[in-house]
Amino acid sequence: MIPKPWHCHLPARAAQFLLLCGPVNVFFNKRSHFAFSCEIRSSESHHSLTTDHVSDMKGSIQNNSSSSSSLVSVSAANAAIVFPTKNAKKIFLFCCAETQALAEKIAAESDAIELRNISWGKFPDGFPNIFIPNAQGIRAQHVAFLASFSSPAVIFEQIPVIYALPKLFIASFTLVLPFFPTGTSERMEDEGDIATAFTLARVLSNIPISRGGPTSLVIFDIHALQERFYFGDNILPCFESGIPLLKRRLQELPDSHNISIAFPDDGAWKRFHKQLQHFPTIVCAKVREGDKRIIRIKEGEPGGRHVVIVDDLVQSGGTLIECQKGLAAQGAAKISAYVTHGIFPNKSWERFKPNNGGHPENGFTYFWITDSCPLTVKEVMNKPPFEVLSLASSIAASFQI
Repeated sequence: MIPKPWHCHLPARAAQFLLLCGPVNVFFNKRSHFAFSCEIRSSESHHSLTTDHVSDMKGSIQNNSSSSSSLVSVSAANAAIVFPTKNAKKIFLFCCAETQALAEKIAAESDAIELRNISWGKFPDGFPNIFIPNAQGIRAQHVAFLASFSSPAVIFEQIPVIYALPKLFIASFTLVLPFFPTGTSERMEDEGDIATAFTLARVLSNIPISRGGPTSLVIFDIHALQERFYFGDNILPCFESGIPLLKRRLQELPDSHNISIAFPDDGAWKRFHKQLQHFPTIVCAKVREGDKRIIRIKEGEPGGRHVVIVDDLVQSGGTLIECQKGLAAQGAAKISAYVTHGIFPNKSWERFKPNNGGHPENGFTYFWITDSCPLTVKEVMNKPPFEVLSLASSIAASFQI
C-alpha cells in the first residue's frame, strides 16, 4: 500500500491493482513525477505480466505464458502521477551577480527551488559590503549558493558569503561551482611552481560545517581527475559532466547518424571517451615539427563525417584550430566543437568563424559551450557558430541527490 505521507489519490481499479501486486518500489525523477515497480511471486501458475506504458494509471497488460520461470514482474514506467512538489526538498538558492541569469533558469526548473537575494555592495575603499536579507528566514532550510570564480577579486567577494551561509543554522549547504578555474594549474613541473588548484581546494575544504554536515560541492568537468583528491574531509565534492547535454543536442541534428567524435589529445580521450563510446572515435596528438607544434590524427577516419571535437575547456583556442585543420585535410565533411567551459580570455572566441560555404577548414558548423562561464555567454550569445547549452536542469537535479 502507498504510504500515507504521499497523499496520492488513485482510481479504484489502480488501487486494487497495486494491492494485488504487493510491495511497491517508488522512485522520483527531476520533473517531480514518480514511477513504481512491484513483483509477484506465484507458485500456482507460470505467467509473465508486464506493462510497457502507463498513463494516468491506464495501460495495457499482456499475459505471456512461460514455462521457465515462476516469477511474475509488473513494471509501471513513467507513471503519469504528479508527485506533489511540497514533498520535494525545498531549496533556497543564492547567487552572485555574474550567475544571476543561470540562477533564474535553475529556479524555473522546479517549484521546489526559491531564488533569494544578496545585497552586494562596496565600502568606499572598494572592499565588499555584503548583506543577506532575512537571514533568519533560512534557518532549518536547505540552502545552495551558485558561484562564479571568474577572477581573484570576484572569488574574494564570494568566499565570505560561502563561509557565512552554513553558520546560519541551515539544514544543509550546497555550493555549485560550475567551473573550477585553477584546474589547469594542478601540478608542479619545476621546483617553485605553485599548484593553485590545490590552494583553492584547501580554501573550499575549510567551509564551516552546517547542521546537516559537510558542504556538498558540485563541479562540472574538472580539468584533472586527480584534483578530486585535493579536497579535505570537511567537504563532499560531487563531480558532474556537461557531456549529456551534448549527446542530447547531437541526437537533434539532421545528420546525427553521421557523427564522429574527435579528441584533440590523449587527456581529452581519457576524460570523455567512456561517455561517448557509442560514437566513432578519432584521437589526435600534438607533435613537434621544428619549432612548431602541430596536430596529427593518431586514430580514426574523419573522411565524409561530421566531426565534433570534444574537450573540457578552451582558452586561446590554438589546439582546436590546429585539430580542425588536420581533420579537414583528411576529408571531414563538417567540423564542430564542444567544450564545457568556454573561457576565451582576451576575446579569443573571435578566432572561431562559422562555416557558411562548405569549407570545414575555414569555419565551424557549430561551437557548443555551456553557461558555466557567464561572462563568456554574454559575449558569444547569438553569434554563430556559438550555441549555449544550459546546465540549469543538471544543477537543479543535483540539489535532490
